[in-house]
Amino acid sequence: MTISVKPYTKYQEQEILALYSSVGWTAYTDHPEILRSGFQKSLLILGAYDEDNLVGIIRAVGDGHTVILIQDILVCPGYQRKGVGTRLVQEVIHQFSSVRQILLVTDDTFQTRAFYESLGFGELSEFQCCGFLHR
Repeated sequence: MTISVKPYTKYQEQEILALYSSVGWTAYTDHPEILRSGFQKSLLILGAYDEDNLVGIIRAVGDGHTVILIQDILVCPGYQRKGVGTRLVQEVIHQFSSVRQILLVTDDTFQTRAFYESLGFGELSEFQCCGFLHR
């Protein structure tokens, strides 16, 4: 399996909705117009492709100079645990290597913690910081 990572430049709603549906992210697929707008306003979107098939995506938002937020990272279930997500995150880190803060918010599970920690992320408390989320 050879996976290529490249900019996702042309929003194709059906493939995006299929990808988000494959991982159960219905909060996005229930409102495709909002998801489309989010893509349009993103700082960077990279796709992971198996030949011409989109199998993963990462989306970053922010100013690109002082802070970015990895908003979405998702990989089709059949491609998970095969390095696709790692490559996507590493490419974002590489492209924004001069940015002081690269943040993300994710589910609090052993697997997600282990994944992001293996890529050099740490909890905000490790940096004498805390995070807040408006309800």
